[in-house]
Amino acid sequence: MNAAPHSPPPAASVRALLVRGMLAGLAAGVLALITAYLMGERHVDAAIAFEEAHSHEHGGEELVSRTMQATGGLATGVLVYGVALGGIAALAYCVALGRVGRFGPRATAALTGLGGFVAVFLVPFLKYPANPPAVGDPDTIGQRTALFFLMVALSVLLCVAAVILGRRLAPRLGNWYATVAAGAALAVAVGLAFAFLPSGENVPEGFPATLLWQFRLDSLTIECVLWTGYALVFGELAERLLAPRAVTAPAAPAAGSATTPTG
Repeated sequence: MNAAPHSPPPAASVRALLVRGMLAGLAAGVLALITAYLMGERHVDAAIAFEEAHSHEHGGEELVSRTMQATGGLATGVLVYGVALGGIAALAYCVALGRVGRFGPRATAALTGLGGFVAVFLVPFLKYPANPPAVGDPDTIGQRTALFFLMVALSVLLCVAAVILGRRLAPRLGNWYATVAAGAALAVAVGLAFAFLPSGENVPEGFPATLLWQFRLDSLTIECVLWTGYALVFGELAERLLAPRAVTAPAAPAAGSATTPTG
């Protein structure tokens, strides 16, 4: 059964949705933090051990201890990222609600979460996957960072353009063929971006391929947990704000159960 369509939220609701989006991002960040600590830290430790074993500089003083990096540093980075992501995604949700089809608050939150995961993480990840310590030339970290954020910006713009194209084609082609055409155009555009942008891969000789694969799989899993958690929590919060359940009136007594006066 299709959900009733919703109009774009008024300005008063945008602020409330922004706050709920940040709270949902915080909750999703906690889930991602647990996942990162349980899955990713052991592979980071293995990569650091490889880096230290092959480094020509030994005995240097650590500015931040590894224990602090794996606890306080990890928590700060993931939770701040989750809150920021939640706020930005909530604003995107306000734009999408009532404009992308006949979807209710929860379904729109799921679509926004899926679109954000694809545009912000998955497409850039396919071109510039996450690397553990010891992978990549330290002298090129600025260039590689700039290329990654350029890919993120291109991915977001191309995904938005694909949605606009699909909406404009829908009256002539129908929803199914318009979606297929927009998806094909997006795939071609992303493929061209992949072909023309330089590669950032620079794996040192002897680095374990299994460790590299496991680290990247951990990164993918953490982002999946983050975006899924955000979509579920924010969808529930948005549903309660925009479509509160009506208070059910007490049921009227049955016709035969009323007491009739005797006379």
